[in-house]
Amino acid sequence: MMKDMDQEQKQQMPPTAQDNAEAASANGTAAVDACAASEGAAGQTATATEDLESLRQKAAKADEYYDRLLRLAADFDNFKKRAARERQEAIKFANAGLLEKLLPVMDHFEMALAAFAQPANGQTASVQSLHAGITMVHQQLRNLLLEAGLEEIDALGKPFDPALHEAVAQETTADAPEGQVVKQLRKGYRLKERLLRPASVVVAAPPAPATSAA
Repeated sequence: MMKDMDQEQKQQMPPTAQDNAEAASANGTAAVDACAASEGAAGQTATATEDLESLRQKAAKADEYYDRLLRLAADFDNFKKRAARERQEAIKFANAGLLEKLLPVMDHFEMALAAFAQPANGQTASVQSLHAGITMVHQQLRNLLLEAGLEEIDALGKPFDPALHEAVAQETTADAPEGQVVKQLRKGYRLKERLLRPASVVVAAPPAPATSAA
């Protein structure tokens, strides 16, 4: 009976200072733990946000590098195509320089043959033999140039074409339509589709209209 009374009295006794301190300490520890947990969560959120932003920046950089790579690949492909075209052009027109240098030789041969063709009395056998020799050499040279790809521009009787002809004079005539080539003073040549030299021509001009007498 006495023991029960003692326990009841103890339970009814007010808390001591020590009890209050212990309770305060426990509450403080819990608050610190809660604060630390809150700060930890905030720190993790900030870190995750920074990581996400870093990933976005890296993805944007990767897209930029990929676009550059695509442009470089396209530029390189265009370069290869251009180089192939230029190589084909170089092969195609490799003889252009040589043929251009030989054109004056052809001109001189043709002038010599034209001179022989003029009527002359008393031509000796040696002159005739020289004419035959020049004709043969001219024909051989002409055939060689044609085999190399040289093409003669046939201008006489054709409409004047500024892409192929060079008009050096006009001739008034009623025998040909205006703009037609009536004389070819010097042959023109081209190598495949490339013009080496235009034909020097005389172009027809219409006669002046007749004036009526007053």
